[in-house]
Order: sequence, then C-alpha cells, then structure tokens
Amino acid sequence: MTAPIRSGSLLALLMAAGCGGAPAGGAAAPSPTAGAAASSDAVYYAYVGAESADLMHRVRLGPDGASIDRTIPVGELAVENEGPHGFATSPDGRFIYMTTGHGVPDGKLWKFDAGADTLVADPILLGWFPATMDLTPDGLYALIVNFNLHGEMVPSTVSVVYTPDMIEVDQIETCVMPHGLRMEPSGVFAYSNCMMDDLMVEIDTRTFEVSRRFSVAVGEEGPAESMAMDHSAMGMDHSSMEMGGMQGMSMDPSCSPTWAEPSADGTMVYVACNKGDRILEVDRAEWSLKRVFETGRGPYNLDVTPDGRLLVATLKQGAGVEFFDLESGASLGSVPSTTTVTHGVVISPDSRYAFVSVEGVGAEPGKVDIYDLGDLEQVASLEVGQQAGGITFWKMEPAPSN
Repeated sequence: MTAPIRSGSLLALLMAAGCGGAPAGGAAAPSPTAGAAASSDAVYYAYVGAESADLMHRVRLGPDGASIDRTIPVGELAVENEGPHGFATSPDGRFIYMTTGHGVPDGKLWKFDAGADTLVADPILLGWFPATMDLTPDGLYALIVNFNLHGEMVPSTVSVVYTPDMIEVDQIETCVMPHGLRMEPSGVFAYSNCMMDDLMVEIDTRTFEVSRRFSVAVGEEGPAESMAMDHSAMGMDHSSMEMGGMQGMSMDPSCSPTWAEPSADGTMVYVACNKGDRILEVDRAEWSLKRVFETGRGPYNLDVTPDGRLLVATLKQGAGVEFFDLESGASLGSVPSTTTVTHGVVISPDSRYAFVSVEGVGAEPGKVDIYDLGDLEQVASLEVGQQAGGITFWKMEPAPSN
C-alpha cells in the first residue's frame, strides 16, 4: 500500500496507472502510483472522502512515500449512497467532521475521533445537501453550507452546529446554492458563495447573521446593496439549465462562485469563479475588488499557503492544479491531474505540500494527487474510492528515526 517517492519525470507520472481489484460493495480498492523525486523529514496525514463509494480514506505521506493509511466505510444504509462530501478537522486535531449530502432528503453531520476513526455521537440532520464546512478557531461551532442540490432554486442556508453536543443551533439564510465556506483567521467572520446569485456573503459568527454581501458578477463586482433577492421574478425554468445534475432556473450567472478563501493574514478573500475562469481578490477592509487572476478552465476549490506565499486552485473542468504567486499575482503555471474532475485542495501547515482530490468519472477510481510546493511538481498519486471530493489535513509529525 505504499507508493515510494522516487525519481522520475512528470510525464512518466501522468502515464502511470495503478490497478487493483474492488472490495466488497463495489468500492474501488486503493492502489498507489509513484511520482517525481521529493524528500520529507516529517509525516503528513490527510482525510479524503469518496462520495460515490461511501468511504473515508486516511492518506499518509512520509520519507518512505505516500500510502493509504486506512479506509473507513461510512453511512447508515447499505442500500443508499449517502455521499461523504465535506470534511473539516478540529483545531486541536482531535476530531474529524464529515457531511453526507445524499440524505432522504436531508444530509447529516458526523463527528469522528481522529486516528481511531470511531464515531463520537450519532450523526445529526442538517439541511438539503450539506456540503463544505469550517470551524471557529476554538472548535466550538461548525458552519456548514446547505447546497440544496435536491430542491428548488430558492435561497438556502448555512447550518450552525454547537460541536461539543452536536446540536444545530441555527440556520442562516444566505442565497441560492451556497457553496464553499471558510473562516478568516480570527474566526469573527466566515465567507461563503452562492453559485446562482453571483454573490459572496460574509457571516458574523458573533450574531450568526449575514453582515455583508459582495457581487462577483462580471462587470458588477462590488458591494451588493440589497440584502434580499426577488427569486420569484427570476423566471423559474426547470428545463433550461443543469448544474451538477440539478435542473435550475433560467438566470445565467457569469461567475458562478464555488469557493471563498481568506488570505493567511485575513486581509483579503479569494473567490473562485468556476464559470468565469478567474479568481477575484476582495479587500475585506475596503470591501472592494483589488485584483483579478485569470485562470485555466473552471477554478473550483482554493487554498492559501500558511506562509502567505502561494494560492493553489483546482481546475475542475480543466483537470489540473494552478499555482499563483500572491505578491505579484502571476500564475506560476499549472500541472495536469492524474484523472479528470479535479475537486478539493488542502495545504500542510508548513506550506510544503498540497493534497488534491480528483473525482474521476463513472466507475473510475478517485485520486489523491500530492504536490511539492517548492518546485510545483507532483510527487505522488494514490487511488481511492470513486468520486474523491472533500479533503482535510489532519496532522504532521516528525518522521521516525531509523
């Protein structure tokens, strides 16, 4: 189960293919492939969900290579695909939180003891298709977007969960199809998007209310004056449009934002325009657009290195990962993923490695591709269950001495 990190070209990596049988239940058996040269004096762990296989995988990267450290089946009903989607790690590293999006009809939030990978409590019901989440710095509250993939194109909500008791204490109405949510470093404000409204919303965690909205529509970037939108006047047309398997209304967003990522120092927020092929840099203090980064096809998820040097973007339609220098705003290039439909990205606390989930298509296995952020090379790739999506970093520790 170990993929040694050994010398080799990026081309050789991209041509490599892992193979393996499927375990009971039809889930893809994790199978590794090796990548370009790298070295590490630490061991890194991340968790990733396989949405179409109802599996959670723990990924390990160390001096001896990359491997699937453990695979954990998730869900309650064997006859239903419950779809692990969003992941988050508690600030102290003790717990892993996971959303399952395909409920009947509501999805759930799950809480695991990290490492042991056992449930702490029964999962709790949230809204329709709970997806991305983040936690306040003290770990007491989780904010989870209810993407509403199954329902009508109407304003949806962000669930607020008190994590010690796993109780939903509020639902904050935001806008249509909220997606992606991240806290700024102080934890006072959280930022999310609405794909169909071309909006970024700011949530005040002291009041659990929307404090500001920002239009990300092309040519209309700036503060959104109206705190409510008349969706009845938008012409609901459930035959004219599809997004992610969901039919929608005839409105045509120009950005379709999928992620909001605060900068390492909290002064900026970066918004991925999945439709517009660009990333917006929004100044939080001035609440204004500062820069626009043109990207490859379909930027989807974002992460910023803790040292503030790089912005890493997954290109969902472009099947790759693109790297940006935040001082200059310049693209440093992109690297193809090892399969298609690139999804999530999370960066290690030392700003050294990016762990990227890639969904694949149909019965293809998902992948976790790992990138060295020093030379922007892919150093390893691991096969996981189908439709690898949500991903979270767990911990890093010193490598064992020989």
